[in-house]
Amino acid sequence: MTGPRVSIIMNCLNGAEYLRASIESVYAQTFKDWEIVFWDNASTDRSGEIARGYDRRLRYFRSPATIPLGRARNMAMREARGELIAFLDCDDLWMPEKLEKQAPLFDKNPRTGLVFSDTIFFNGKGEERRLYSGSRPPRGMVFKRLLTDYFLSMETVVIRRRALDSMSEWFDERLEVNEEADLFTRIAYWWEADCVHEPLAKWRVHAGSLTWQKKERFAIESQMMLDKYIRLFPGLAAEAAGEVECMRRRISKQRFMNSWERGDVSGRAMLKPYLGKDPKALALYMASFLPYRAAAPFIGYYRERNGLVSP
Repeated sequence: MTGPRVSIIMNCLNGAEYLRASIESVYAQTFKDWEIVFWDNASTDRSGEIARGYDRRLRYFRSPATIPLGRARNMAMREARGELIAFLDCDDLWMPEKLEKQAPLFDKNPRTGLVFSDTIFFNGKGEERRLYSGSRPPRGMVFKRLLTDYFLSMETVVIRRRALDSMSEWFDERLEVNEEADLFTRIAYWWEADCVHEPLAKWRVHAGSLTWQKKERFAIESQMMLDKYIRLFPGLAAEAAGEVECMRRRISKQRFMNSWERGDVSGRAMLKPYLGKDPKALALYMASFLPYRAAAPFIGYYRERNGLVSP
């Protein structure tokens, strides 16, 4: 018996609060040829009970002990039977036509390894913001663009299984907050990306999100990613010199914001090399002479995805 066309990876650690709504958004899909691979990372709340209450289209697995998220994602993907792999964390939502609109794009071009869409960030206060806010993200070979401006949101992404299997590594198990950005960027080096230019998902912003709890990890892990790409792709530092430099600037800004939030402005000097060529670095440098709390709205602008809507 052949497997479903799409395997949906759901990783969960104590996510009972929003879990049922997330699962129901999959069951509401107009595209029906799917399975959920649900990986319970040793939850101690009602997550397992909720997940096991669904029919056999949800395949439930449980870790005997909590493991790093990247490893948990890899273990879930090993159980996936579909030719396409999608991702939905246990606090996010899909629009009903998501898979119906994305799956056909893989049939149109055998070189398409990744399909994404716009998404809506929302919080418990009823505030919403579209990720692309009227802009149109690029398609095709987008690797260099992802280095300078990572624009994907995991809950929108579907990848071709063959693209995944062509990677020497799936999720980097050293990473805690950037594991999906790393995988998707590496896929984009070899494969084309396509897009549905409308919101097909919703990303829930809340204080319990791992993204908010470990935001200082972004700068650390971005540097780990850059170091890895230079090692994996010979000649990258020369062929994409501008993009590599842009990524280094972004890392410097992230590092300074982290230290500034702790009350340490001694790292302000790391911005100086970029003041004459990066208006955002200059604006951040000038704002840093204010107390952090006074400049908090400004900082939110630079928190990439997190700055769009606060918890």
